[in-house]
Amino acid sequence: MQVSNAKAASGTSYAYKASLIGSAHRFELTDEGLSWHIAGRSGLWRYDEISAVRLSFRPVSMQQHRFRADVSRAGGGRIAILSTSWQTAALMAPQDNGFRDFIVALHARMAKAGSRATLTAGLGAKTYAAVLAFLAVLTVAMTGLLIRALLIGELAGALFILGFAALFAWQVGGFVRRNRPQSYSFDDVPKALLP
Repeated sequence: MQVSNAKAASGTSYAYKASLIGSAHRFELTDEGLSWHIAGRSGLWRYDEISAVRLSFRPVSMQQHRFRADVSRAGGGRIAILSTSWQTAALMAPQDNGFRDFIVALHARMAKAGSRATLTAGLGAKTYAAVLAFLAVLTVAMTGLLIRALLIGELAGALFILGFAALFAWQVGGFVRRNRPQSYSFDDVPKALLP
């Protein structure tokens, strides 16, 4: 009991519930490395074994302000760390401060250990290009509908298209802006991808 308390005191910890059913996903930064406990499995990854970290903004219908960190290990394996936790069937609670502090501390420990991990942010380049192409096609189609509505004098339809476009730009614009593919360094973690 004293060993586990000493171990917990020497590291930063974070936990969240990925679903209503099942145990919490628990992570701890120890002197030895990143300790994790997920669904009955556990492990310890030394900081220099971590090969990649990808930060992204991943909103869902129940939580529009959700962030994700994907941590990969050189020998194989990947774990996801989310900034929200399920509370009830209708409530997903943000854990902004805990998530931010844990991710910043993880980067600091990896840097101190001399990690050579690949640090990326946002979506993959091909996925991001596909999203931009889809948005361009959608913009052309909506512009065509707006022009058509104005030409036939359908003012209510034109207003509906403008309102829908504004709402869509507001909802999707933040996702596209935050998830721009980029690389970063240990001392310059992108603030747009932390709560």
